[in-house]
Amino acid sequence: MVRLHVVPSEQPRLTGSVRRADVPDAQWFDWRWQLGHMLQNAADLARVIELAPAEREGLAASAKLFRVGITPYYASLMDPAHASCPIRMQAIPNATEADIRDEELRDPLGEDSHNPAPSVVHKYPDRVLFLVVDRCGIYCRHCNRRRLVGGDEPPTTADLEAGLAYIAKTTRIRDVLLSGGDPLLLSTRRLGYLLGRLRAIPHIETIRIGTRLPVVCPMRIDAELCAMLKQHHPLFINTHFNHVVELTPDARAACERLVDAGIPVGNQTVLLRGINSSVRSLRALMRGLLKSRVRPYYLFQGDTVIGTDHLRTSVEDAMRLYQGLRGWMNGMAVPSLVLDAPGGHGKVPIFPNYIESLGEHEVVVRTYRGERITYPQPRVRDPSVAYDDIYFAEQPADDDREGAAEADLP
Repeated sequence: MVRLHVVPSEQPRLTGSVRRADVPDAQWFDWRWQLGHMLQNAADLARVIELAPAEREGLAASAKLFRVGITPYYASLMDPAHASCPIRMQAIPNATEADIRDEELRDPLGEDSHNPAPSVVHKYPDRVLFLVVDRCGIYCRHCNRRRLVGGDEPPTTADLEAGLAYIAKTTRIRDVLLSGGDPLLLSTRRLGYLLGRLRAIPHIETIRIGTRLPVVCPMRIDAELCAMLKQHHPLFINTHFNHVVELTPDARAACERLVDAGIPVGNQTVLLRGINSSVRSLRALMRGLLKSRVRPYYLFQGDTVIGTDHLRTSVEDAMRLYQGLRGWMNGMAVPSLVLDAPGGHGKVPIFPNYIESLGEHEVVVRTYRGERITYPQPRVRDPSVAYDDIYFAEQPADDDREGAAEADLP
């Protein structure tokens, strides 16, 4: 068994009710109050719902594996009558979480082997992950970075400065993704400072932020935050809705505030067995996202992180579910289905194969309804673009070296 973090004991920590009906609006809609009153153990959770025996067993079995933490807002979405509630299943551990299989990995995405500077993960040639904080507004049971988040060793100022220095000197980096933990847990002033430092680097073209706070603490997306973020365009935000029940009026309003500030919002859903692993559930989520002005971006096959085998679907099921989306819905509502190759080898599309045969003169394709259609191949095959030599004459070719190869740093 791998020990990741020591979690607070089962002693009651909260004082006063954290049920929505008992909390004044001034507190409930204060994101600092939400984060300061996170439910962290069985005693806390029992104040909100009647825990099922399996949930109590899961909390006890996983106590030394990975922190529990749920905002009162997110806990208020739990179905008190059904332990199969998608909110409960994402936030409350299952006893099988302690059953760590041989093929499961502490670092499933190989981030620790692509870490050329503190707080920087550089796996792809032109972009880096910048880990700026180690805390979250929820500790998802499927978290692929549980070795790092929820701990007690946040990145120091020196770590962040070293990361910024690496990004500034590595000119092949065009894009920076701020993650952690959840970057929106930083104060607005601190986050604005980091964004300003990145925006001042000439070769940084785009900045992205990965956050789950629109889902679990939508009150964080306030006017002050949006006003600061809009100063750093082009800026993109990707969030993480997994079930349509999370698309509450508050969550939708948070996303729309970001969009109104000119920030495109995308969504990365993880395919979770028993939570959203049905065509009906996925269709409802994707349609709800698009209705909320959030673009479905990725649908992830579950990563092979320790203690999550019970939450992963098979790849065959993933492709079958995807077939229930493609063609049956507005294409803008259909995310890319990808598998993040274990060991840090990057995202691999796992789309079903719609090509029946590929010949010199014709291609036979299968439509989303299963019909076979013939597509004629063109007679002229040369795909070269003559104007490339003119338009790109003075521009160097992309530097496509592997991101974290320290040996080729300047």
